[in-house]
Amino acid sequence: MNMLASTYSGVDGYAEHFARNRYYDRVFKYDAVKILPGEYYISGEDMVLVTVLGSCVTACIRDRESGVGGMNHFMLAEGSNDLVSASARYGVYAMEILINHLLKLGARRHNLEAKVFGGGRVLSSLSGAMIGERNAEFVINYLKTEQIPLVARDLLDVFPRKVYFFPQSGRVLVKRLTRLHNDTLARREREYAARLNGASIAGAVELF
Repeated sequence: MNMLASTYSGVDGYAEHFARNRYYDRVFKYDAVKILPGEYYISGEDMVLVTVLGSCVTACIRDRESGVGGMNHFMLAEGSNDLVSASARYGVYAMEILINHLLKLGARRHNLEAKVFGGGRVLSSLSGAMIGERNAEFVINYLKTEQIPLVARDLLDVFPRKVYFFPQSGRVLVKRLTRLHNDTLARREREYAARLNGASIAGAVELF
């Protein structure tokens, strides 16, 4: 874990959702962190944050001046399509924990910019709900409400995506995956959705 991240990962409830799968990426020749559903990571290092998305979305948010940036990976719970409904609180929490941690590490809110990805239609078996569309709509509306500029997006369609985010430079690479051999991705997202739908949202929000 880098020095910046370790400063706050152990307090204020951050540690529970902070990604810990760190490795060396031999293709890019960077230290890397893999982010799973319900996790996030922030860094000011010259490194890469990596996630694989199906119906979930990721927001890559950085301070364009300091280079401190982070990535999350989340979906809304099943339920109403109303973006202010209880199900949307899962997305609000995922966005707020990322933004608040960035601010604690010195990012300035007026310098933040975002790139968002995911929301593919790959989990059609989830009660027929348009999970990907709801996730994509939510993240766009959230950023608009919070007045955080959305400078790039790759949302919807039917493809899973592998996303590489280099927080220091802001560069993002997206690889669209074929729909074959994605059993692991589908299983992870179904398990994650089940955890969300079974979690209590009363009182303090502890969702992931």
